[in-house]
Amino acid sequence: MMIKNTGNNFKIVLILEIAILLVGLQHVFASFQENPAIPDFSNRPRSEVPAEFTWNVKDLFPSFDAWKAEMNSFSKDIEIIDSARAGWTVSSGKMFAFVTLVEKFQIRLERLNAYIHLLTVTDDNSHYSALSGELHSINVRFNQKLSSFNMDILALGGERFSSYVEEEPRLACFRMQVDGILRLKDHFLPEAQQRIFSLTSLFSGVPARAVNKLNDEMPPAEITLNDGSKVTLNAASYGRLRQSGDPEVRRQVAVQYLQNKKRYENTFAILFDGAVKQHLFSAQVARFTDCLEARLFPDAISSDIYHQLILSVHENLPVLHRFLRIKKQLLGLDFFRYEDIHSPMVGSIDKKFSFSETEKLIKASMRPLGKSYSAALKTAFAGRWMDIYLNKGKTSNAYVINAYGIHPFIFLDYSGGFGSVLTVAHELGHALHSYFSDQRQPKAMSEYPLFLAEIASTFNENLLMEYMLKSEKNEQRKLYFLDRHIEMILGSIFHDTLFAEFELAMHRRVEAGQALTADWLDQTYLNLVRQYYGHPQGVCEVGDYIQSEWIGIPHLLFNFYVYQYSIGRIASLALSDMVLREGPKGAERYMDFLSAGGSADPLEILKKAGVDMSRPDAANAAFRRINTLLDGMEEVIARMSKSGIGDRP
Repeated sequence: MMIKNTGNNFKIVLILEIAILLVGLQHVFASFQENPAIPDFSNRPRSEVPAEFTWNVKDLFPSFDAWKAEMNSFSKDIEIIDSARAGWTVSSGKMFAFVTLVEKFQIRLERLNAYIHLLTVTDDNSHYSALSGELHSINVRFNQKLSSFNMDILALGGERFSSYVEEEPRLACFRMQVDGILRLKDHFLPEAQQRIFSLTSLFSGVPARAVNKLNDEMPPAEITLNDGSKVTLNAASYGRLRQSGDPEVRRQVAVQYLQNKKRYENTFAILFDGAVKQHLFSAQVARFTDCLEARLFPDAISSDIYHQLILSVHENLPVLHRFLRIKKQLLGLDFFRYEDIHSPMVGSIDKKFSFSETEKLIKASMRPLGKSYSAALKTAFAGRWMDIYLNKGKTSNAYVINAYGIHPFIFLDYSGGFGSVLTVAHELGHALHSYFSDQRQPKAMSEYPLFLAEIASTFNENLLMEYMLKSEKNEQRKLYFLDRHIEMILGSIFHDTLFAEFELAMHRRVEAGQALTADWLDQTYLNLVRQYYGHPQGVCEVGDYIQSEWIGIPHLLFNFYVYQYSIGRIASLALSDMVLREGPKGAERYMDFLSAGGSADPLEILKKAGVDMSRPDAANAAFRRINTLLDGMEEVIARMSKSGIGDRP
């Protein structure tokens, strides 16, 4: 997931574990040569981690003292903005001078923010945290100096800006920014009111933060398993035990975990209600028809895209049901229940991949993209773009920070399982999307829209999995990779669309003047899960206790973000299929997509790459691809059964 921090002017890309997206990927196979243990620095201070395993912060600043000097200099230098902005739109020359001045400050601030962030997230040092707070105040002051920017553009108007571009062609690279502001001209308040409305950002994220904190701090359930062992059922142990090979254990932990959350459902319902009402308040103040339009309109995306996604997924629910029936067969179950979806259906043995092995696999799987991509991968691995292992004071996560004119920095918590291999491929997809956009585009058009954020990352997952499938000869291991690949795709497309539909239902209820109560949230969520997973058709039994699952999904409060995971996977399947089918011609079109940045509206960028999301064609192609993978899975099962290996590998 990409989160834009407009106050700090840098991008963070996060992996969110959505439903069954990467379930069970810690298992790998003995066909690969055994590796030495993955280095463990988790209890060692940052200073004891060898430099080759860390990102090179000197690419940003040669020293900490140099960073502090630049922060102090920047704080003084931005005072020039006050005089420079006077009459900045009266001529093309003055406009170009001002926007280029601001852009230079933005680049400097982006690097300042990136540097201190790289330090604070890898070293629990209070001095870094204090300086980060100081820099945040400078961010706020810088943005305040530009508070009239949008209103000045609105006063200028599109026609006059076009005449300025004719006089000063270098202004053309700012057209997307100007067009984006002009698109919202009917949704801006008068300046004084806009200033007051902007203050709501001080508390607008409180419900979502409270939901996260409550999920973290609520007392966990204590359970006794069938073997007599006692377990504290927190998020980590629940995630592990729901993959148990014992269906009774899976059911026991699912029931206990969700029933424990249900004890607090009224509090969660109040927080969800407050968050959605904040979305409604913002939409109504800005004079949008509804919350969905308010979220999509700034990116020039029609609400029809959202509704078309839900419609396409509903029409193709039999694809998900087909997979669940295969899984039931391989798990050897008489009855398939919702809690069984997390159990890996193909047996494997644990195996660790060294980071050098991961590098080789990723480089090999990305070769279809050509020399430019391969060269960038080589630079990323050799140039210390990545912070690889956990150390004391570094939290578990995976994301990308980009610094225009430098390169992306990739935060990892590499542990050596196959899930870690996929994570590296995923984050490199984000990183090289930013890298190639920065290479091709000026700063003003370099940031790709959030709508496109999850395409390049899942594209890399697709290519890596296709490589593993093609190179694997052992039937059991091939079945494993098919299982993992299909589960990732289905998790992105089906389960995330389920979340998106639930989120839409929440907003519609609040828009109709009604409150989000625990009873309504429970019943609405349960009905959707049963519909998606084929409860009425006997495909998958969804117990009543599943109604509380919404409590543990903070992504539902991201204001219509989660649907982009589904869109991203659908688009990436189409693009990866194009590259593998068309060869260099398809790779060239994909590289153009990676290099487009924010040079056009997101739907236009995708359409130029060959994916038209306004039509159901892309989704239908994705579902055809899933069916082809399921065909391959059934063929492998048939061959294994015929050879006497048995139904459950």
